Amino acid sequence: MQRKFLTNLALLVLLNLLIKPFWIFGIDRTVQNVVGSQDFGFYFTLLNFSFLFNILLDLGITNFNNRNIAQHSALLKKHFSAILSLKLLLSVGYFLSTFALAFLIGYRGSQLKLLALVGFNQFLISFIMYLRSNISGMMMFKTESIMSVIDRVMMIAIMSVLLWGNVSSKVFQIEWFVYSQTAAYTATVMIGFGIVVFKSRFRKLTWNPVFFLMILKKSAPFALLVLLMTLYHRIDSVLLERLLPSNEGETQAGIYAHAFRIMDASNQLSYLFAILLLPIFSKMIKEKQNLAQMIRMPFSILFTASFILAIGSWMYSYQLMELLYRDHIEESGQVLSVLIFGSIAVASSYVFGTLLTANGDLKILIGIAALSMLISFTLNVLLIPRYAAFGASIANISALYSSAFFHLYFASKQLKLKSNLLLSIRLFSFVVLDLGLAYVFYDFNDHWWKNLILYVGFSLLLAFFLRLLNLNEMIRIVLNKEKEIVASPIIE
Repeated sequence: MQRKFLTNLALLVLLNLLIKPFWIFGIDRTVQNVVGSQDFGFYFTLLNFSFLFNILLDLGITNFNNRNIAQHSALLKKHFSAILSLKLLLSVGYFLSTFALAFLIGYRGSQLKLLALVGFNQFLISFIMYLRSNISGMMMFKTESIMSVIDRVMMIAIMSVLLWGNVSSKVFQIEWFVYSQTAAYTATVMIGFGIVVFKSRFRKLTWNPVFFLMILKKSAPFALLVLLMTLYHRIDSVLLERLLPSNEGETQAGIYAHAFRIMDASNQLSYLFAILLLPIFSKMIKEKQNLAQMIRMPFSILFTASFILAIGSWMYSYQLMELLYRDHIEESGQVLSVLIFGSIAVASSYVFGTLLTANGDLKILIGIAALSMLISFTLNVLLIPRYAAFGASIANISALYSSAFFHLYFASKQLKLKSNLLLSIRLFSFVVLDLGLAYVFYDFNDHWWKNLILYVGFSLLLAFFLRLLNLNEMIRIVLNKEKEIVASPIIE
């Protein structure tokens, strides 16, 4: 199982490293610069608003389905056509709820028009994620890896023409950015649908109210969990736009988006791990396999990578913002210097939260998400009026770290995972020594980017020296020599 995880992780990471950085820093960043902080803040607020009722598109079906198909792959043929009908029905509820709330809080005219486009894209994304849950549930990880980037490849092609192809004399509009996403997502749905139809031998939609109720009952805890997580992850920019005066709110949302995009990009590696870990954990728990080493390896990799990235971004937050954006550099740098530390908490939550999901501990996960949402909402309401985007960043990481702590605590308790003192010392040593490296290289020479490269390089060497990253172990696993591995697990 470890060999399958590592080989498919390598493909997944390679594809995403080739595609997603260019999307985020080449396309997404360019759009932000071309349209300006206020217009992009307007779009970013509506994007996050569209996430608030996103759960109504799915009601936890995708998470339930991923775990269910991984454990009972024969159910794909039985469930696919009926779940497809159910998701189409749920989309109606999503659009009605989203537009009702939008109208109630004062969205009108151009806001509602753009929200309609963004909402339709959310519908397409939900469909893609459901199709991918079937693919990964069948352990088709190579196909899943390709599906994870194909929409971005299409968007890059379309946006490259719109941004640099001189195809129009008009000034670039934020709506063009949304249209390109619609086209790419539609094509991706068609490809994913074709793959799953072939595997499930789908013939026609099935209308089965009894089955719908059964699936909704089983997936309801997943739905509540996703709703709560969405609220505490996405409510920041909506509150920024609503709690501050009109133009200032959109501008502050744009400033927040500058930093949030970088943190979101840094979380992609953790997200990719979680995609692979959920079906693997589910299968291992069902078969009562030893989870220790399967947990230790991704946790060590993600903690090391996220800590190095967070410290490096914190050291040169102003310089990174100056390199990437054209306006509000100082404010964006201040937000990034706080927000980027959330990536460490996210990395931990993706491992231990996924483990709890695979174990079926949804009541615990819902409780953690509810507490995190309460922390996020309370701190946002208190801090945004005074500190604007900077206050939202403090609220965000406060919620993320509370979530990470409880995920680790309850995963250890529920699965009886024992801590390992030696590896805990290694982790503590890495944190202390790496902060020392940051201090040494901060002003090492006049070129900040050279200092950053030196810091990252020596940090990786330190991680290998402390055996947080163990290249020999990874090679032996890939070569299927797992019996030769002598490891010191963080939990056993």
